[in-house]
Amino acid sequence: MQVKPLADRVVVKPLEELEMKKGGIIIPDTAKEKPMQGEIMEVGPGRVTDDGKTVNMQLKKGDRVLYGKYSGTEVSIETDEYLIMRESDIFAIVVNS
Repeated sequence: MQVKPLADRVVVKPLEELEMKKGGIIIPDTAKEKPMQGEIMEVGPGRVTDDGKTVNMQLKKGDRVLYGKYSGTEVSIETDEYLIMRESDIFAIVVNS
């Protein structure tokens, strides 16, 4: 199934954080914090201004990004979990140097 976001929205696949055990305590899945890093899977065409012009997106498919802890709407597509959010909900692009 393909999903193409509209306007200035993007589809993000959250990256799973490595499970860390402190002091031998196992943290259940329900108590873990949500990841705040993900990969852009699809990008919309861009925001349309009041005068009808399209503002191009700064993000592209494959970018690794940082976003707010409670940003976006969670959706399930086939067996995978994704977030759909506005470009403005994304704080930064992670650049590997």
